[in-house]
Amino acid sequence: MDLNNKSILITGGTGSFGKMFTKLILERSPNVKRLVILSRDEQKHFQMAQEFPESEFPQIRYFIGDVRDEKRLETAFEDIDIVIHAAAMKHVHLAEYNPMECIKTNINGAENVINAALKSGVKDVVALSTDKAAAPINLYGATKLASDKLFIAANNIKGKRDVKFSVVRYGNVMGSNGSVMPFFLKKKKNGEAFLPITDNKMTRFNISLEDGCEMVFYAIEKAWGGEVFVPKIPSYKIPDVASAIAPELEQRVVGVRPGEKLHEEMITSSDSYNTVDLGRYYAILPQNSPYSKYTKEEYKKAFNGVDVPEGFSYDSGNNTEWETIETLRELVIEHVDSNFKV
Repeated sequence: MDLNNKSILITGGTGSFGKMFTKLILERSPNVKRLVILSRDEQKHFQMAQEFPESEFPQIRYFIGDVRDEKRLETAFEDIDIVIHAAAMKHVHLAEYNPMECIKTNINGAENVINAALKSGVKDVVALSTDKAAAPINLYGATKLASDKLFIAANNIKGKRDVKFSVVRYGNVMGSNGSVMPFFLKKKKNGEAFLPITDNKMTRFNISLEDGCEMVFYAIEKAWGGEVFVPKIPSYKIPDVASAIAPELEQRVVGVRPGEKLHEEMITSSDSYNTVDLGRYYAILPQNSPYSKYTKEEYKKAFNGVDVPEGFSYDSGNNTEWETIETLRELVIEHVDSNFKV
């Protein structure tokens, strides 16, 4: 996708997604007009600036700011065309222990992003979601579901403004901070006697950071506003990840932690009535209302989409595509640790 001569801002831009998205933008659209990295963590700004120095990439700007601060967002969004909202509190157990802090960032922060975008003339807003937002059982997932709903509903209050809001929802990102692959690798390198397995039946969706970024590019180019885009991606079993990384270590079941599911879900059966299969992705469309900007039939015709079956659900346990121990080893080398050996 050509983003040359566009001004782009990434909230939470110093995280894993922000750094990969920045890399891809600079590779594919070297004449991007401006690329603003907004984050509240000055140390991460400093570290990212070593990788993408302003002297080499004069279009980059590093803005210290918090999505909780609407005034700062309004300043940062001036003359911005596209906003990618990646800032969030993401750790389930920390959100359970600090619920109001999670709400302030994930829900109030989403409202601030929407209001600042409406005031600043932004054209496109794409918000990152999570599989935990579908039928949530923990506070983190509940805040992200509320955030998704806010971005979808923002299309109803834009008035005559030329702006659209959409959401991308995907599963566990390989190699991201806190994910299972680097966690098991660290245990192996530290000489631990066993790997902790929450439950032998536990499964998760699997996506690479690059594929997550591709979804955002797709949403920027294709979204009509109000969609939740969901990728078609494989699942893996947690014991298979352990076997792929450290087959020599014992796998010890430690029990499911508070707020965890055995299987993650990205489309619920209740969503099926508004979900369209686009081929590479699913799109959960807004429910019909007096404020609807388009109908499901119009959308299907434009994108050659088809209805999913009534009652269809998409979770990591009922998936038809699975990673094996062998493919997981290849993915660890490709996306997590190029020096990995069994």
